[in-house]
Amino acid sequence: MALTLRALAAQPGLGLSVVAGESGLDRPIGWVHPTELTDPQAFLEGGELLLTTGLALDDATSAAYVRRLVDAGAAGLGFGVGLSHDHVPEALVETADEVGLPVLEVPRRTPFIALTRAVSRAVAADEYAATVRIGRAQQELTRTAVGRSGAAGVVRRLARLVDGWVVLFDAAGRVREASSATARAHGEELDVKTLRAGTRVVTLGEQEVVLQTLHTRGALAVGTGEPLDAPGRHVVNTAVSLLSLALEQDRAHRSALSRLRTGLLDLMAAGEQALALDVLRTAQGAPDPPWTVLAVVGSPAARNTVYDRLEPLAAQVFFAHSGEFLVAVTDDPERVLSATVDGCHVGIGDATAFPDALRQARQAAEAARAQGTPLLRYADHAGRGLLNLLDPVAAQAFSADLLAPLLGRAELEESLRCWLENHGHWDRAATQLGVHRHTLRNRMTKAAELLGKDLDSPGARAELWLALQVKS
Repeated sequence: MALTLRALAAQPGLGLSVVAGESGLDRPIGWVHPTELTDPQAFLEGGELLLTTGLALDDATSAAYVRRLVDAGAAGLGFGVGLSHDHVPEALVETADEVGLPVLEVPRRTPFIALTRAVSRAVAADEYAATVRIGRAQQELTRTAVGRSGAAGVVRRLARLVDGWVVLFDAAGRVREASSATARAHGEELDVKTLRAGTRVVTLGEQEVVLQTLHTRGALAVGTGEPLDAPGRHVVNTAVSLLSLALEQDRAHRSALSRLRTGLLDLMAAGEQALALDVLRTAQGAPDPPWTVLAVVGSPAARNTVYDRLEPLAAQVFFAHSGEFLVAVTDDPERVLSATVDGCHVGIGDATAFPDALRQARQAAEAARAQGTPLLRYADHAGRGLLNLLDPVAAQAFSADLLAPLLGRAELEESLRCWLENHGHWDRAATQLGVHRHTLRNRMTKAAELLGKDLDSPGARAELWLALQVKS
């Protein structure tokens, strides 16, 4: 802490006496300046302890002299007695008390240089303490930044170093990291979207908040009960530099990872699933087949939001940008669907082979966007496209004639529909129906007998699926 007038007056050996302005004794002393000028304002910066023997002062000039010192922002006045004056002029004391300027009487035996040395030692000690504090803080922040906790760790460490709270915002002005739940709540109250390059100081309740843009993107908010001192500002600047570097590295890493994922998607589309899966399992983990392939279209911002939401699920969902699509591969489509946002349109492929499923998912997503629907399966899209080519009356007659043997047998019809929708996959269809697969096989055998159709025939399956679609 800076040396105050009270602390200087209390130092033994100096023999100082307080003769006026006791209410201002807790002012810090920035420096000491001896002068006999009656108007030293032009040579002062503010915060000085001015020393004088009063060579040009008397009762008539003292009052104006004191007021000029106050206007210049002087911390106080040291008046040396025993030379020009035996005691401090009464007019000077009265005016100093009136305006609150502390006056210290300096005895003849105490040279002004003794006061200068005392203040110099205190200033040097403060500067050394500040340098040590800044150095230690920089070391702590740097170790944290290169550690496993990364940017989140730097935010928490900075909050402890400044005895406050800290929030890190991304380029969109959203809270990315916060030193605590309270800090996150404060961050939600701040609007940094309009913050331009540089620093802004605002108030939030009774706290002062320093908002500072990062060198790359985003912003940092530091809230404290008292304004930051010079070392505190240095520490914040160090954190800004480290966070800027960390976020730039993170951005580069995410960009490289995004390109890798797109490359792996291209490999899978080319039929090299084994190679792509081997890389995925080594890098981050991968979902186990059988897969569902989904394609998401929408604005770049919407797709990027879905991408970010899927990031924590990278071991269960493989996802990659591919042109205007975000493609996701998973064994549980709900993981992807729950990550979508308004403005997204999702298509789901139905083919077993990955390249075909990918093509279908993209086509279904395009159709969903054109129709203004959030979700569309390829089978539904393809079915509606075919049905639109048929005469409705003829199609209904065809359906009624073909499915007539199942009239009144809803259980068989429902089982047939489910089995066809699952491409003849017994286990999946049985699970969806809630029956044993042997029960489902018996039902399909009975349905085939009644319909007079070979269910292993692609043509028969197509006719039955079309008839069921028309009926529905």
